Amino acid sequence: MKKSNPFTTIRYVLPACLSALVFVAVAQTEFTALEQQKINIETPGLFASSDVFTVEFGSMPSANYSFPLPVGTATVKSDLSMEITTKKGDAVKAMFPGTVRMSWLHPRYGYVVVLRHDNGLETVYARNAQNLVKVGDHVRAGQTIAIVGGEDGRVFCDFSVMVNGGRINPEIMISPKSHRLLSQTVEFRKRGFNVEVTVVDPDPWSDKNLAKKNTDRGIEATDPFAGGSKFTLYLDNISDEDWCYPLPGAKVISPFGQRGGRRHTGVDLKTRPNDPILAAFGGVVVMSQRYSGYGNCVILKHANGLQTLYSHNSKNLVKVGDRVRAGQKLALTGRTGRATTEHLHFEVRINGRPYNPNIIFDHATRQLRREPVTFTKSGGVSAGKRLSGKKKISPKKKKR
Repeated sequence: MKKSNPFTTIRYVLPACLSALVFVAVAQTEFTALEQQKINIETPGLFASSDVFTVEFGSMPSANYSFPLPVGTATVKSDLSMEITTKKGDAVKAMFPGTVRMSWLHPRYGYVVVLRHDNGLETVYARNAQNLVKVGDHVRAGQTIAIVGGEDGRVFCDFSVMVNGGRINPEIMISPKSHRLLSQTVEFRKRGFNVEVTVVDPDPWSDKNLAKKNTDRGIEATDPFAGGSKFTLYLDNISDEDWCYPLPGAKVISPFGQRGGRRHTGVDLKTRPNDPILAAFGGVVVMSQRYSGYGNCVILKHANGLQTLYSHNSKNLVKVGDRVRAGQKLALTGRTGRATTEHLHFEVRINGRPYNPNIIFDHATRQLRREPVTFTKSGGVSAGKRLSGKKKISPKKKKR
């Protein structure tokens, strides 16, 4: 089994119920009376064949995930539940595909829906005004399962994630701030009557990993979607001295997208060992360290709203807080971390969500594309027509 990085490993220990284990099929449609009425209950057969299982959230197709209330504001509470506040009448969505195990009026939590998922997890949606599904229903990710309710005049969903009847911290898989699913691999190991939860392959873009070292350095966490659900980057406005292809002379050896059952969140570029890796745009270094499967990794935040990542480096040449210009040397190509050959793994993200670098750079010509690109908060992207005549000014670049 792959060893975890002690710097980034997070562990949570949770109680499990003492009811007997009875094996059931994954595609379960019938549940016992106790399963239909009790929120915290052991999942039959979960650890029948092994005392450990893992979930690779990074390889999960985007269609298999939805934040429960996409327009809500989420806060993780001390009891590891997540309170998602929103407005009256909003629809509560299923986080993952699954089967409804419980849907009834609970004496303490009001109308509650509990979904059992094929990945071994269960999700709980409580304080609903109305449930819209019944026990045994199969639901898809993003399907409406309830109407949001609340308590004491406040409108919110009381959401939680469970493993084997015990509540776990939802931040191991989702970002409360951006609502995105973290690209992490998480291990669940049964220890007697407890389950130990360990992040064995962490996501460097998680809120905690970036925020901890940056707060003291005055690096502001900007949100390009603060003004709405769309953000347009006018690439024609970027002058030649303000951009640089990150690895001049490189060829693509692995594109963005699915690869071997996993989601490849960037593009792999290859030249020679120890070639200089250059900053794609001017910005601030928000991470520079060895990071699990990424190996030596550098992350930059740019004024144009993008974030870029450069990993598997043999050596990093910058430190957190450094302000770099486009084309400045950041690192040298290598094969640190999970890599079989010396290359650069290059990512482009907004608020931690990955986008295909090919929408920014033409890898065949190693040139910056010149069409305006519009990103949506939900992960959509579209390229417009090439600008002509008088250039438009990006909303993120104001004239002085």
